[in-house]
Amino acid sequence: MSEIVRESMEYDVVIVGGGPAGLSAAIRLKQINPELSVVLLEKGSEIGAHILSGAVLDPSGLDRLIPDWREKGAPISTEVIEDNFYILGPQGQVRVPNWPMPPLMNNHGKYIVSMGNVCRWLAEQAEALEVEIFPGMACSQLVYEGDRVVGVVAGEMGLEADGTPGPSYEPGMELRGKYVLIAEGVRGSLAKELINKYSLSAGHEPQKFGIGMKEIWEIEPSKARPGKVTHTMGWPLGKNAGGGSFIYHLEGNQVLVGFVVHLNYANPHLYPYMEFQRFKHHPLVADLLEGGKRVAYGARAISEGGWQSIPKLTVPGAALLGCSAGLVNVPRIKGNHNAMLSGIAAAEAAAAAIAAGRAGDELAEYEADVRSGPIARDLKPVRNVKPIWSKLGLWASLALGGFDMWVANLTGWNPLGTWKHGKTDAEATGKAADFQPIEYPRPDGKLSFDRLTNVAFSFTNHEESQPCHLKLKDPSVPISVNLPLYAEPAQRYCPAGVYEVLDGPEGPRFQINFQNCVHCKTCDIKDPSQNINWTTPQGGDGPNYPNM
Repeated sequence: MSEIVRESMEYDVVIVGGGPAGLSAAIRLKQINPELSVVLLEKGSEIGAHILSGAVLDPSGLDRLIPDWREKGAPISTEVIEDNFYILGPQGQVRVPNWPMPPLMNNHGKYIVSMGNVCRWLAEQAEALEVEIFPGMACSQLVYEGDRVVGVVAGEMGLEADGTPGPSYEPGMELRGKYVLIAEGVRGSLAKELINKYSLSAGHEPQKFGIGMKEIWEIEPSKARPGKVTHTMGWPLGKNAGGGSFIYHLEGNQVLVGFVVHLNYANPHLYPYMEFQRFKHHPLVADLLEGGKRVAYGARAISEGGWQSIPKLTVPGAALLGCSAGLVNVPRIKGNHNAMLSGIAAAEAAAAAIAAGRAGDELAEYEADVRSGPIARDLKPVRNVKPIWSKLGLWASLALGGFDMWVANLTGWNPLGTWKHGKTDAEATGKAADFQPIEYPRPDGKLSFDRLTNVAFSFTNHEESQPCHLKLKDPSVPISVNLPLYAEPAQRYCPAGVYEVLDGPEGPRFQINFQNCVHCKTCDIKDPSQNINWTTPQGGDGPNYPNM
């Protein structure tokens, strides 16, 4: 094939990702200097199409970015008025009182939102400032000059299944900038490339992850309590895995029901999606949902490593923002405020550098802000909760982690120091022979649903003639290694039914149904052989979340 020739466009700043981090960076750049040329590229079909979050929003980031967001009509109106936390058993629950918890865990004054709709509104604010926003533009490659990142390739379309250009092939464009801000979200392909190429995780703990699954339900009006927040731990996961749930009451008789499973679980027979479905049959949840209907479904990975897992954030010409950097506060179950703060900090560093005549160097000022500013003050006090949970279990995490958070909240000092995470989530996977298979009840079609039925409610679509974006480093590994050693967990950890082991006349074979992929990246994280590489499909493909 002859060398591909691409047109190029020059900007001051190129931003990859239309989530809260990328949009905040775009807005802040134009606030500082309206003459800066800023482009934002989003792989989803529209801004918000790939946004999935709980979400109870801490407005601190938005307060800093757009102080008059209320007057400007931001879709943020359901303030938290009731905050509950339960430990579940199979048939009952125990409420944990709010008073022993440190103030940072208090949700009062926060807002229950659709982050997809918040991002759509942020995009309107950015466009009013003349930010160029291009949805449906997947960024498939980074562009380098020597050791420096100078841009991205975006908008390549029309490849055939074998990777060769088809009759409608579009080579995409090179969008070049003085600085490139990577805000792809969790485990993005470009961020992963930068982390590996520049050894950004050296000297830091490995990133840890969870898989978060979420449904939106319309419930009976008599059961609706707008502003009510409920979190649970315990059943059905028990000792099989860490994790928990959230139930958030929005306006319009809608309830956001989510379930998170930490991906460092050992038992490869665990089936996170079915744990979520089983959870909804607990009396506390079933009583709420009965008589209602599920109207949307989605899933995404969540960065859970916290403070000690944040990699180096800058390379020559580029920086990692938001969930690409791993800025989620795990005990608070919040990351959107830190994503926005990181976007603001990166924008301020890039604008100052450009004003000083710099280009393509490292934005050290951005790294310093994250390490010492409001993001650090949010993440440092809670840094031991996740590793304590992983090593000692839920109750130790509540007791020891709570003690550590309280002291840090009062003094700024963590008495337990900084615990290490140790293994990656892939390395934590145990051998199938060492664990008992787990029997899961069949979904009833009323409260619980099979995966393929639910995936239809993510409105996912992929052009089937394109190359599979889920790349196997060695196609033989799923059957020759993962199946005998780990019972091939891909057929269970994927929340969209992408991976199957099928029996055939010549024995079992591994099938990838990439059309189902909701872009959660769990396979890239949890595969025990690290044989699956998630890459971006062509722009506009994937889920089309209406209001996640």
